Amino acid sequence: MPGTPVSPASPAASVPSGPPVAGSATTRRQALVGGAVTLGAAALGGALGAPSAFAAAPRGPVITEPFSLGVASGDPRHDGVVLWTRLAPDPLAEDGLGGMPARTVEVEWQVSHREDFSTLAASGTVETGPEQAHSVHVELEHLRPRADYFYRFRVGNEISPVGRTRTAPVPGTRLDRFAFAFASCQSYTHGHYTAQAHLADEDLDLVAFLGDYIYETGDQGEIGRGHFPGREVRSLAEYRLRHAQYKTDHNLQAAHAAFPWAVVFDDHELENNWADDTSYGEDVPPEEFLLRREHALKSYYEHMPLRAAQRPAGPDLHLYRRLTFGNLVDMHLLDTRQYRDAQVEDSERDDPERTLLGADQRRWLSRGLADSTATWNVLAQQVFFSQRDFAEGGATNFSNDAWDNYRVERDGVRDELAGVSNPVVLTGDVHANYVVDVKADFDDESSATVATELVGTSFTSGRDGVEQNPGDAVQLTENPHIRFINRNRGYVRNTVTPTEWTADYRVVDYVSEPGAPIRDRARFVIDSGNPGVRPQK
Repeated sequence: MPGTPVSPASPAASVPSGPPVAGSATTRRQALVGGAVTLGAAALGGALGAPSAFAAAPRGPVITEPFSLGVASGDPRHDGVVLWTRLAPDPLAEDGLGGMPARTVEVEWQVSHREDFSTLAASGTVETGPEQAHSVHVELEHLRPRADYFYRFRVGNEISPVGRTRTAPVPGTRLDRFAFAFASCQSYTHGHYTAQAHLADEDLDLVAFLGDYIYETGDQGEIGRGHFPGREVRSLAEYRLRHAQYKTDHNLQAAHAAFPWAVVFDDHELENNWADDTSYGEDVPPEEFLLRREHALKSYYEHMPLRAAQRPAGPDLHLYRRLTFGNLVDMHLLDTRQYRDAQVEDSERDDPERTLLGADQRRWLSRGLADSTATWNVLAQQVFFSQRDFAEGGATNFSNDAWDNYRVERDGVRDELAGVSNPVVLTGDVHANYVVDVKADFDDESSATVATELVGTSFTSGRDGVEQNPGDAVQLTENPHIRFINRNRGYVRNTVTPTEWTADYRVVDYVSEPGAPIRDRARFVIDSGNPGVRPQK
């Protein structure tokens, strides 16, 4: 249900004369994140009697400690964002309902320019119930552009952790700097969320998460972080449990509480390498697989800060969408799972009818690229875009789960990218850092570079990373457009200006134990108007 802002004339919500300038409160954000997972009714008790306080607690059965999964915000626009939480006093209750009663509950929410909530920019109430696993999605409107806000929720006497979010600039207005990170692949069983803790300390406008937020497997791992339930998940209750288990991690909660996120799913939110209505690993009828898909995507929506436009209908969720940041960045978020043809052998990959995006999404992307007036055009998507041959010598061997398996469509998108301003492709999935020159002809090293692909490693998936695998030397030889490979864990921090894009590959050396420091493994710069990267020391 969309949130309704309080009128500025309301005596309970006078608005400050001006919002904080975005980017001006790094230490304030860091202090917030440090306490984001511990703030609650006791910590905010001093504010409860202030004019901006929540109304008196409603009558009814007491619900204690409902905010075990933290808070989040997402999909910022110039006038608002989505706020999210889910009520789950017992997040691993086996029925997947989080220990909540089987009834509708009213949740209050507040938004303020001030961390102490002494004045409010907006407030309201929203109802939630068991049908949506007591998840809450508040779509804010009428906020100020490019401004920082704090937000929180309340049920009864219980107050949530405080989150911080940031609205986008007005589309088309001048923007001199946009900072964001992208990341993917956070297997709970493969490692501790140390990189997420470091991410929470950054000064960012956005986090783009490119898929594999959860893993569907029953893996128990080797570090005491086994999946619950201890089997591959299939039912709605099981997918809810899996999402809840991941959300209980305090480092992940802190990263969500620090910035708005823009999320897309890949395969493991449902099943490894799935395609449209087809299971990759099991011989099941499409109708049976679509029921599983319905369970997975419903649970995904319930646990993500997504707008009502992304609310699923049966097995379908409209994931692809576009975010705009002033005149600087258009971010086209893609869906490479729901509409793709099933994977085939390399001998069939040149079929011109094969699609990864589906006809509607393909037209949407073409129109968006053609109409864009932004300095930088970003494809935020899931699987490897550029050609990647794994075979040595005259033989060839391509991944059948990447754009290589849909070569004609990939080359068509590549050709469209060549005609837009400063195209950059962002990719997850492969648990490794890559930097790639997108070539006008991947088989001709001397052909023009038309775009840059930045591939980010995993947060944890693949366990402790290494510098490179033995086979990486073959990749670098057979694919001269690949400029860099590294297999540590971490994320990519990006600073975008009208003249250049700086990508910092930030890594931790281990995730099997907590506490690894973060370091900059490499830095690459893309100059505006000149596709391709130049490495920096």
